[in-house]
Amino acid sequence: MPQNRIMLDVLKGKTVFPPPLWMMRQAGRYLPEYRETRRRAGSFLDLCYDPDLAVEVTLQPIERFGFDASILFSDILVVPHALGRDVRFEEGRGPLLTPITVAEIMALESDVFHVNLEPVYETVRRLRAKLPDETTLIGFCGAPWTVATYMIAGHGTPDQAPARLFAYREPAAFQQLLRVLADHSAAYLIRQIEAGADVVQIFDSWSGVLDDASFDQFCVWPVAEIVRQVRAIHPDVPIIGFPKGAGARYRTYRQKTGVTALGIDWTVPLTAAKDLQRSGAVQGNLDPLRLVAGGKALSDGVEAILKALGDGPLIFNLGHGITPETPIAHVEAMVKLVRSATR
Repeated sequence: MPQNRIMLDVLKGKTVFPPPLWMMRQAGRYLPEYRETRRRAGSFLDLCYDPDLAVEVTLQPIERFGFDASILFSDILVVPHALGRDVRFEEGRGPLLTPITVAEIMALESDVFHVNLEPVYETVRRLRAKLPDETTLIGFCGAPWTVATYMIAGHGTPDQAPARLFAYREPAAFQQLLRVLADHSAAYLIRQIEAGADVVQIFDSWSGVLDDASFDQFCVWPVAEIVRQVRAIHPDVPIIGFPKGAGARYRTYRQKTGVTALGIDWTVPLTAAKDLQRSGAVQGNLDPLRLVAGGKALSDGVEAILKALGDGPLIFNLGHGITPETPIAHVEAMVKLVRSATR
């Protein structure tokens, strides 16, 4: 493993200041070059599955901003798509799927799973060859709970009520779905690591809608299983868990899942983040709307995070993905604020 990728040092528990910096959704619609590549690709899934174009958009923010990490351009829903479910993306509506039934859960197709995902693995191989040596390459997957919510409802909902009701009414089928997703997500991450990913991240965007018992069963257990399976093959590869909205459960999430680092959303108080940092690296947690606003809102947000968390293992990031309306000049300002910071 190269010694000059500073994000890897932080993930080992070291303090680096200024901290390494990247952004969730850093390859995206706020960039004009992304919008042009997306237009050429046709559909969103075509972009995810075309290694030439996926490499192109993954590299765009690295070339423009020189971030310390690059995250594979793909989507969390390629896993159900590779399992034979229909997945499509419509402008203005987001992802759409045919809601899965109990019978279909028991018959999910896995024989061609890795064949279907081979273009993603090829993208990772090409990225590692093209990225600057000092840039950490992050692979990722969606957490089983979050992926399952889309498979059950067929689209995103404000509080994921369809998935919660399904889980209560059909507990055996729901646990089977989580088990299938955990096993295949682990295999997916293992292949990404073998293709060249230095780190993997597990995104659980909807963990904040669950009660205590459901959080433990639907969020913690499946991620712990993914971590166990990945570590059995690649024990030294760092794993970042991002249970958005977990609130007071962040600490037990780290303890029970065994993730290396915690991605924290912008609602986590910095005092709580500091407490979490005592057990290992944290990643975050600037409010993405501070980046949209720019000016004093941005500089105050950056300063507060660096002051609170800069003397421990920190990966500077947003508390969720960058939004399409974010001005490029504000991203440039954020990069400058972080990299010019002094203690």
